[in-house]
Amino acid sequence: MNPVRYRILGVTQTEDHGTVASPGGPRLRALLTALALRPGDVVTPATLIDEVWAEDDPPQDAPAALQALVGRLRRTVGKEAVDSAPGGYRLAATRDDVDLYVFERLVRQGTTALERGDAPTAARHLDEALALWRGSALADLPGHAAGPEALHLEATRSRIEAGLRLGDAHDAVPRLRELTAAHPYDEPLHALLISALRATGRDADALAAYESTRRTLAEGLGAEPGPRLRALHAELLGGRGAEQPAPERAPDRRRGNIRPRLTSFVGRELELDAIRSELRGARLVTLTGPGGSGKTRLAEEAAAGLDQAWLVELAPLDRPEAVPGAVVNALGLRETVLLTGDRPAVQDDPVALLVEYCAPRSQLLVLDNCEHVIGAAARLAETLLTRCPGLTILATSREPLGVPGESVRPVEPLTPEQAFRLFTTRASAVRPDADVVLRDEEAVAEICRRLDGLPLAIELAAARLRLLTPREIADRLDDRFRLLTSGSRTVLPRQQTLRAVVDWSWDLLDEAERTMLRELSVFAGGWDLAAAETVGTGPAAELVGALVDKSLVVAQPGGEGTGMRYRMLETIHEYAEERAAEVPGLRESAERAHRAWARALAEEADPRLRSAGQLPYIARLETEHDNIRAALDRSLTAGDEPEAAALALAMGWF
Repeated sequence: MNPVRYRILGVTQTEDHGTVASPGGPRLRALLTALALRPGDVVTPATLIDEVWAEDDPPQDAPAALQALVGRLRRTVGKEAVDSAPGGYRLAATRDDVDLYVFERLVRQGTTALERGDAPTAARHLDEALALWRGSALADLPGHAAGPEALHLEATRSRIEAGLRLGDAHDAVPRLRELTAAHPYDEPLHALLISALRATGRDADALAAYESTRRTLAEGLGAEPGPRLRALHAELLGGRGAEQPAPERAPDRRRGNIRPRLTSFVGRELELDAIRSELRGARLVTLTGPGGSGKTRLAEEAAAGLDQAWLVELAPLDRPEAVPGAVVNALGLRETVLLTGDRPAVQDDPVALLVEYCAPRSQLLVLDNCEHVIGAAARLAETLLTRCPGLTILATSREPLGVPGESVRPVEPLTPEQAFRLFTTRASAVRPDADVVLRDEEAVAEICRRLDGLPLAIELAAARLRLLTPREIADRLDDRFRLLTSGSRTVLPRQQTLRAVVDWSWDLLDEAERTMLRELSVFAGGWDLAAAETVGTGPAAELVGALVDKSLVVAQPGGEGTGMRYRMLETIHEYAEERAAEVPGLRESAERAHRAWARALAEEADPRLRSAGQLPYIARLETEHDNIRAALDRSLTAGDEPEAAALALAMGWF
């Protein structure tokens, strides 16, 4: 039996039920394709509505229309195939059930075999992959098609190259002429055509093909042929000694510049799979999260092993205008691309150079640490994505880029189990007797919990095992910014200590945002927007939203019947308290407002606790219990006994 059940390369259909066709066929195909792109994952109704009705305005009651469409899809492919799950719908399938993912796996196996010189194995895998291709990819979701189309061209190139190595040059020439006509700026294809002509003894035709390619590149892009084409030309002219082997693959076929890491990757396996899946469906994915949450490492791991994956480090930049030049340098274009004399130099227009270079290629750019040049990074990303159909961008930032079509994936703190694994793994590198030291599992768990599951903070704490036990580290976390200072000497200064990490985020805030963060530090256990409006002195909704966007405040839905609640990670909270103490009178004023808010809440709830409507107020007081206790403690510390007594009396029945 054919293992490929969901076919989305060319047409969406199932083995048992045939093509999902009209009436309503395009909508059903779009829905099935949107689910098949994320096999086994829950897809929200909002995402499905955006994708199914991408080309048209959704109907007035879009959720009901989607529900009806899901019902029709179940009748077509089987009711067990599409599950309803909390938060959306899920296709009961695995990646091996979807031809796109089988195609990607086979292409990866084929190109890897070709790189190690095993042309027969490469040809076999690539033939299997190309047999799955039955027309334009994802025709019902055109916004997702660029990546698969680019991979199909890559597979076609690789299969032809494998054929040349196996002696199939005569058969390759007609196909390569078709492909170079369809892709006139694709230098690897032209190099293959010249190689095929030469292998069949047609040197004159090969020289003519080179000259035609040179004119096409000069007239269309203002660029000279790249190193591989020039090397082939030199061979045809007899300018190379026989002892010098010709390069087997073009420079554009390099895997990229993602460096192997010196430490193991611990935890986040599910997040890693989700990001790789997202990159197949979205052309701009942004990982957001607070400093030290592991965005860079996660992005590097997601890109590792992919062909043409390039890391662009933006953290060292001090000017937004330098962003395009940093991408040019990361791609190595200053060394590999020469412009003709009638065009500006590379330095004069790096954006134009990037567009010319990336437009005919399939590549992944990892734009790392965009937050301090967010506007420039967003403008460049939008320009490249709109003009380079084979390009995908994975960005890391403490706030979204705000580009149309952006898929934002918050990088959450590690789970307790993942954090524990990371601490123990890093501890083993620090202490030969780690097994003995780590017997105090309760202390290790406390360290991981109080450090909010932030990978950088956990690694800094593990480094302190050189001189402290886990219990001693846990007991000193009230002064964490002085304790956690022994980071790697080879990373950026802002990543060497916990304080430097948070300082970087603080420096990116404007004064109103800093004031709001200071004021919000009086809350214990979280708050809602109404509470923030009572305690803060600025426009609370706007400023809290900005702090959420910049990953300094966490927003989470409250319980049933309540709105959004907000909180700070413990590390950010301690930092904000320190900053609040720097401004004379600010902390005292915020605490007075907090005590008044807590007393008003308790006094409003007190009579209702004895009524039939007590349940919502019991839940509210339970939610705000930490805040009320903090307010009571501060009233006593401030010597305001009447306020403390009033608050205690109002809470007595509760």
